[in-house]
Amino acid sequence: MQAISESPPRVGGDAGDIVVRLTEISKFFPGVVANDRVNLDLRRGEIHALLGENGAGKTTVMNVLYGLYGPDGGVIEVEGHSVRIKSPNAALALGIGMVHQHFMLIPRFTIVENVVLGHEPRTRFGALDLFEARRKLVELSERFGLAVDPDRRVEDASVGMQQRAEILKALYLGAKVLILDEPTAALAPQEVDDLFATIRSLTDGGLSIFFITHKLEEVIEISDRVSVIRAGRVVETFDTARTTKEELAHRMVGREVVLRVEKTAHTVGEPVLEVENLSATDHRGLTAIDGISFTVGAGEIVGIAGVDGNGQRELEEVIFGLQKHTGGRILLLGEDVSRLDVRKRIDRGIGLIPQDRQRRGLVLDFDLVENVLLGNQWRALYSRPLGIDYSYLREQAGEAVEEFDIKTPSVEVDASTLSGGNQQKLILAREIRRGPKLLLAAQPTRGLDVGAIEFVHRQLLELREHGVAILLISYELEEVLSLADRILVLYEGAIALEVSGDDAVREEIGLAMTGGSRRNG
Repeated sequence: MQAISESPPRVGGDAGDIVVRLTEISKFFPGVVANDRVNLDLRRGEIHALLGENGAGKTTVMNVLYGLYGPDGGVIEVEGHSVRIKSPNAALALGIGMVHQHFMLIPRFTIVENVVLGHEPRTRFGALDLFEARRKLVELSERFGLAVDPDRRVEDASVGMQQRAEILKALYLGAKVLILDEPTAALAPQEVDDLFATIRSLTDGGLSIFFITHKLEEVIEISDRVSVIRAGRVVETFDTARTTKEELAHRMVGREVVLRVEKTAHTVGEPVLEVENLSATDHRGLTAIDGISFTVGAGEIVGIAGVDGNGQRELEEVIFGLQKHTGGRILLLGEDVSRLDVRKRIDRGIGLIPQDRQRRGLVLDFDLVENVLLGNQWRALYSRPLGIDYSYLREQAGEAVEEFDIKTPSVEVDASTLSGGNQQKLILAREIRRGPKLLLAAQPTRGLDVGAIEFVHRQLLELREHGVAILLISYELEEVLSLADRILVLYEGAIALEVSGDDAVREEIGLAMTGGSRRNG
């Protein structure tokens, strides 16, 4: 988890000034009670955190407020008036905007085009007035401290800039209430600090915010009140100032949680992965990986730290075979696999937990059984002479769901129906159960709650104990510090710092992440 900067306790809104009230909200899906008579309210100028495990119903109840789902029971009040919100447009008309965990921007459009899309200013002749659109965007950007490049394509923008664009779009449309769904999931520590400064600025200006998160430090740092949601119900709402991380963890999962797992010292084996002078370009043809070399030994976790956009994605995809390299070699147990396709790399023992679970990790329109099959479909274990052995596969999927505590009514529902955290667990289950020799773990706990993070970290350390080589690519500096035996910092595609996990100094790593250090250790 990110290290959060110190700040004075927040003072919430007036208890009598309620801008949104949800009373007895229920939502059902086939075989699932997603929300069970949920009661919540939001005060003017307040940051109200919603905390809960994956699949607890946090995002679902906010999707009801935003009009993406119709409630199956209960009442929504905005500014004291009972309302029916049948669509996001209806929510926006009431001043309610939502920034989703997975952004809703069009990659090939510029930021200004995305912000004004559907509400474009027009000249007197009816043509799109981009000059006026840019003027309004710059004015909003400066007013709320949300720095963006209006003319940059979204596909070329950093994750942090994309998020700022999403917030600006909601503000452009007149939002007075913002729903932020896991807003820091893909941000570097510096970007989290910037986002929190922005959020405080927004609430100081009178906006009210529902803040969905599973990160305990963030709840303590940014919120005025917190509601704990468990199994679709609000079990407790209280002022954040009177709680601690440990208490929050216990309230969220109903048991004591180890917030940082301890790894035992052991001997690292022979190199499993050897990267020699590796180079690659990004989708624009610009250098993304600049001649880097490193090894990962059997039973070793090597952590890659860095701000998003410094070559992490390209490194992940080049090693797994999803992208071609432009120079150097990749060796697995001494064999050059640089030219092998993805299937052959999987056969050799490379597993991947991709940082983009929805595009790279799952086929969302496939059910859980079919997603467990991905990467295994040609293996004799799953096949019969006339096709796939679905009976055996369903059995394997059921075991994966139970072992990894994936919350789902059935293994035959589409992966798209799972919460983001449960989608991540499904990928983890498939890759770990395949028995890799090398596991590429990119953002392995993204979107997971504290209990699930504890579970995943224990799984990775158990793989380490059994001699699996693990390349951990994470924007969560705390995760890298907790798990890695060695840490490499990537900056502009090069290794800016290499240090033993035992010798790691947070400040030095943070400096290297911004290009301020190039010491090798």
